[in-house]
Amino acid sequence: MIRQSFDFVKPGSLKEALAILAQVDPNIRPIAGGTDFIPGLHQDSQRFNQIKKLVDISSLTELKQIKKIKTGLSIGAAVTFSDIEKNKIILKHYPLLAKAVSTIGSRQIRNRATIAGNFVNNAPCADSVPALLVYEAKIKIRTANKSRIVGLEDFLIKPYQTQLQPGELVTEILLPPPPAGFRGDFYKLGRRRGVAISRITLAVLVKQKHRKIEAIRIAAGAVTPIGKRFPELEAMAAEMETSDHNLQDLSRKLGEQILEQTGLRWSSPYKLPVSQQMFYQLLHKICLQESKLEY
Repeated sequence: MIRQSFDFVKPGSLKEALAILAQVDPNIRPIAGGTDFIPGLHQDSQRFNQIKKLVDISSLTELKQIKKIKTGLSIGAAVTFSDIEKNKIILKHYPLLAKAVSTIGSRQIRNRATIAGNFVNNAPCADSVPALLVYEAKIKIRTANKSRIVGLEDFLIKPYQTQLQPGELVTEILLPPPPAGFRGDFYKLGRRRGVAISRITLAVLVKQKHRKIEAIRIAAGAVTPIGKRFPELEAMAAEMETSDHNLQDLSRKLGEQILEQTGLRWSSPYKLPVSQQMFYQLLHKICLQESKLEY
């Protein structure tokens, strides 16, 4: 049961929305899909119980576009997961992102939930984050008077906390051109096949030459406090021969690095070996078999 009441404002333009948010009141929040916000209200979450005014940005044209730009691709903050999973540019050039968002919730949820809402909420299980991290996404943030661009990895601070300040609004996700010569895949494990909250997510991109890893990008979600890249492991893997033995060794080291970041938790005896095995299977598929997700 929702016990709160709100003022609800539906601006007609991005400029109007930013003017409302310019009051710099932490009790004023933007809302788009509401797929995290509404359940939070039902649960009487402390993150939401002080909100007094909602600014509906879900239908703002400026935030609903997916378009090529000189520096790569721009995805509007209010673009839904359904829009992303069927977009031809994303399917062709950023297939890990299309695959990741296709695993989120149900069709009804994907029709409402937005890409920016997924990482602004910054739940550990945010499925789009690992794919966005390996594509080295940047975030455009605007106020009524200025804008700034920050890397997604820097934007995410800790569970349910980001760099976003009162008065600011994420307006775009900026993806650089797809990395040439990389192949990759995305994996999600939930408690069931459909409408499942992630227990483990992995996104991996590999550039391979003469049976050696020339470069690799690795990101995980749900097994770490927030979605996370593994730069030390990526550096360790550079120039490594893609033998089965080396891929197994790399997978063991992923488990070690996850444990270093999270410490021993009640779920560690389950999550660590599963993460290692799933990482090994992804590496084996990408490096030693034909992968469908390639550039």
